[in-house]
Amino acid sequence: MRRGEQPPWIVSDELWAEIAPLLPPRPPRRSRYPGRKPLDDRKVFCGILFVLYTAIPWEYLPQELGFGSGMTCWRRLRDWNDAGVWQRLHEILLARLRGAGQLDLSRAVIDGSHIRALKGGPKTGPSPVDRRKPGSKYHVITDAGGIPLAVTLTGGNRHDSTQTTALLDAIPAIGGRPGPPRRRPDRLYADRGYDYDSHRQQVRDRGVTPVIARRGTPHGSGLGTTRWVVERTIAWLHWFRRLRIRWEIRDDIHEAFLSLACSLICWRQLQRTQS
Repeated sequence: MRRGEQPPWIVSDELWAEIAPLLPPRPPRRSRYPGRKPLDDRKVFCGILFVLYTAIPWEYLPQELGFGSGMTCWRRLRDWNDAGVWQRLHEILLARLRGAGQLDLSRAVIDGSHIRALKGGPKTGPSPVDRRKPGSKYHVITDAGGIPLAVTLTGGNRHDSTQTTALLDAIPAIGGRPGPPRRRPDRLYADRGYDYDSHRQQVRDRGVTPVIARRGTPHGSGLGTTRWVVERTIAWLHWFRRLRIRWEIRDDIHEAFLSLACSLICWRQLQRTQS
């Protein structure tokens, strides 16, 4: 951080104004024995961000920060994820980016990245690149500028190509401009790991032109001119320390962190366009 800057886990008023309307209402308190008042949602969200940025274990969340206990933050993350808050936030920010002319759907790029899953759990598998230790994979699809459109989580032994159509289908309907929302890019770029004619046909069936490198031939787009944006986006995801290693046994909790991180990346890009 630069001198005078707020740490990234302190949520700004502008970002909180986007999140607060999406949060589900709390259940009414009991009139008899109501117990302790629940902690303010904004403070708890700061605690969630603190864990996402620092990868600190939930139980070690410093109480002096005022963000509540790690278990409180964990429960709110779970409940808000079950309510679809992070997915809805991602969709809203994508629409804002498209309305600002910062979303380029003329092409999309996909790639995957392996991480260790030290505690195992659903959507893990023996890693082919880490001596068969438990691992998971991020599969990411971005627009032409590297804005994350969707991300999926699978076991570390799943081949990248199995998520080609899953990622296309995971792109939400993106509004932000007059006319119907868009859910499909014009072209899809991928490396030789996706070189299967059956997947190419599935991509065409969805109205998207596949531009996938064939094994043993140079890629038509040129080395490092098109697909590098998705590798940068994966590096942005790994910038959140909690996403470098999968510590969560529950896959839905880790997917909540992934979806939240995609929203934060979109938010940063939106702030850059407005500054």
